[in-house]
Amino acid sequence: MNKTLFVINPISGRKSKEALPAIIAHYFDKETYKIVWTDKAGHAPTLVKNGIQEGFTHFIAVGGDGTVNEVAKTLVGTNFAMGIIPFGSGNGLARHNKINMDLRRALIIAKEAKIKCIDTCQLNGVPFINMAGVGFDAHIGELFAKSKGRGFQTYIKTTINEFRNYVPKSYKVFADGNEISLDAFLISFANSSQYGNNAFIAPKADIADGLIDVCILKPFPKWKIAEIAYRLFAKNIDKSEYVETFKAKSIVVERTKEGVLHVDGEPFLSNKRLEVSVLPKSLNLIVHESLADKITKSSMDFELA
Repeated sequence: MNKTLFVINPISGRKSKEALPAIIAHYFDKETYKIVWTDKAGHAPTLVKNGIQEGFTHFIAVGGDGTVNEVAKTLVGTNFAMGIIPFGSGNGLARHNKINMDLRRALIIAKEAKIKCIDTCQLNGVPFINMAGVGFDAHIGELFAKSKGRGFQTYIKTTINEFRNYVPKSYKVFADGNEISLDAFLISFANSSQYGNNAFIAPKADIADGLIDVCILKPFPKWKIAEIAYRLFAKNIDKSEYVETFKAKSIVVERTKEGVLHVDGEPFLSNKRLEVSVLPKSLNLIVHESLADKITKSSMDFELA
């Protein structure tokens, strides 16, 4: 019998989670699950490790991509499974894997526990599951994290306000033996296809192909912003003359000075050299039945990450 631990971030997104325990109780038998709440950033890994010691086998991240990251990185390389109840501002990983935004339907997916084994990645040793990057998106991530407001509207407002004054940076990119020197508005390292809210920065990304999709947005005329935004949501930004994309197993990026990066939307400061790598099929993710793969337990280590 599966034992499920719900790890809930009470402040993610803008929706109240007050009714969540009663709704979960409607779908799960009381002896099969437990609910715990995070009380600060970085708390979820401790809750997951405690849950493993208590015999839980399935861990449901209830929050946004930051919460998903904290739960997932504790389960990488193990036979335990992670599910998602989307409650964030973007919910990129959930949307990519067709996990329903409706709470009750997402709970049904969590209960059915159909498993797909997916890739995870690292940026300078920091795990990410959905997306990482440097440049404008990392800059916005830093400002959004400091903002008192949450939700998609706050994110869009911040993006529009900052776009006018952001100056592209110079980078050297080394990918699987190839070298590129260029100025870029942003460089995204995509495990899945989208940032969230159906903004597709890497439309062809496959979360289980053992490769990272690198998406470079080069400098473009300011008046082209509407076209860039349209392509982002129309799933064809890779067709833009200002975008360069490729897939690689490992990437090194050198920039002129240290600064902010983001992993799964969470910003942090790092040095001038960025090293990105993929860990193929290293996490068991609970997904919609039509996307489920057969688990290959022999390819994974039953150890805490």
